[in-house]
Amino acid sequence: MSAPRWLLPRAAYLHVPFCAHHCCYCDFAVVAGQDALRDSYLDALACELATLGQPQEVDTLFVGGGTPTHLTPRQLERLLTTILHWLPPAPGHEFSIEANPATLTAQKIAVLAAHGVNRVSLGAQSFHAPTLKVLERDHEAADVCRAVTEVRRRIDQVSVDLIFGVPDQSTQQWTADLRQVLDLGLDHVSTYGLTYEKGTRLWKERARGALTPLDEETELAMYVTAMDLLEAAGLEQYEISSFARPGRRCRHNQVYWANHAYFGFGLGAARYVQSVRAVNTRDLHGYLSKTRAGESATMQSEKLDNDERARETLSLNLRRREGINREEFRRQTGRDLDTLVGAIVSGHCEQGLLEDDGLRVRLTRRGKCVADAVVGSLL
Repeated sequence: MSAPRWLLPRAAYLHVPFCAHHCCYCDFAVVAGQDALRDSYLDALACELATLGQPQEVDTLFVGGGTPTHLTPRQLERLLTTILHWLPPAPGHEFSIEANPATLTAQKIAVLAAHGVNRVSLGAQSFHAPTLKVLERDHEAADVCRAVTEVRRRIDQVSVDLIFGVPDQSTQQWTADLRQVLDLGLDHVSTYGLTYEKGTRLWKERARGALTPLDEETELAMYVTAMDLLEAAGLEQYEISSFARPGRRCRHNQVYWANHAYFGFGLGAARYVQSVRAVNTRDLHGYLSKTRAGESATMQSEKLDNDERARETLSLNLRRREGINREEFRRQTGRDLDTLVGAIVSGHCEQGLLEDDGLRVRLTRRGKCVADAVVGSLL
């Protein structure tokens, strides 16, 4: 009998940190102006993958960044060939890759399709030029439309990411962004409220008063608008920030929200294997030297005890449309949901933030608007 999915991975994430430009709001492990190191990085990534010892079959693969499509077609082909050797996908797999609309060419799309990539996630963020300028994006709205059209010629599934709550962004502009996505006929949309991550240029600009964040009421109205428009168009909100047509959910991301195990390779990549959470160094030169020397690139790791694992599972499960299934929760964590947080759940149900049908607990529409506060109280 095979080990359960919350202990041994059937999913893998691979990180490509290179970008043409480091956007002001981005707090991921990315590097700009280091293109000369791309081949060395692929060498190092291959060394880290080799620590698996033997190929490990997975159901989902996700290549993120950074900008994976900032690699040349030759480098992209090399990356995907290495991934497929060490992480062969099972029949019916999902193979996703993030892409910048400005760097996605027909030649690169052909390489992706030839190596089994069947899902592309485009970082559009907005179709409104002033909003793209604030976010320091290096593409135009026309690039997104072109990329969607070209990807669909070879790859079936296309997703788009959008950001709301940007300084000077209006609800009318946000509504226009959503309608543009619907006009493109996309099957998957992710909508993220802008966050000011400490240390980013955007955070520094806010700290010195160079920009004024959007007020909370307007940002909330934007989130509600997204729920209204996208669901009315047939895209179900299957997670706090994710909308998809039936059968078009991102299977890889659902692994995270189920708190199941996953591999992680590359600069700053996280992994969760046998109840141990670990993350690689975010220092590029440190990553290169360690992996090529046969050393671990792990920056920190922690083995979760049963209570920690239960509370983490609880917080992640609540992001999903299905919420927390009591029986699955007990089987996965060894803990009883009601013993753990029953009184708090009851209080939130009375306030209309959670609903409980006896089998599962999930956020109400109102609860989704204050999800962080609800989860915080449960933790």
